[in-house]
Amino acid sequence: MKLICIRHTKVAIPPGICYGRTDVGLASSYNKELQQVIRRLNGIFPEEVFSSPLVRCSRLAGDLFPGSEIRLDNRLKELNFGFWEGKSWDEIYRSDTGRFWMDHYLTASCDGGESYPELRERVKSFLRTLATSGSVNIALVTHSGIIRLIKSLLDNLEMDEVFTTFNPDFGGVYTFVFD
Repeated sequence: MKLICIRHTKVAIPPGICYGRTDVGLASSYNKELQQVIRRLNGIFPEEVFSSPLVRCSRLAGDLFPGSEIRLDNRLKELNFGFWEGKSWDEIYRSDTGRFWMDHYLTASCDGGESYPELRERVKSFLRTLATSGSVNIALVTHSGIIRLIKSLLDNLEMDEVFTTFNPDFGGVYTFVFD
């Protein structure tokens, strides 16, 4: 089967702010970006559509695939950054816990949040659910961290390699083969 992973479009918060699980609004450029995503999909219409329940994803999923059942799944939410949500990355880095996490982000937990190994287990659990689907094309509207982990798992790449070389664009469409 093919997994068509779509990253949400730009959000209505200033750059440099940590917003992982925070349900932030969409940027004023949403309608223009929506049209770009539709062009990127190039007529692909999936049999199943899953989305993170956060509005920046679920609204995009509904607008991309009107009339389709959009199955919201908490396992598709971005990493839980805990106490850092809504703070600037500069402020986070100035704290001891923030600096430690940034130096060890592949293994350490966020202050009051989760770690990438925990997120990886969430993504693996979700993929196990899809394994029995029988669908040929499945769309996932989700977040950068989830798409990176899917790439790591399905392309059999180390997380550090993916996190340093692959940065999904807002509104980007990425296709993976899932056997």
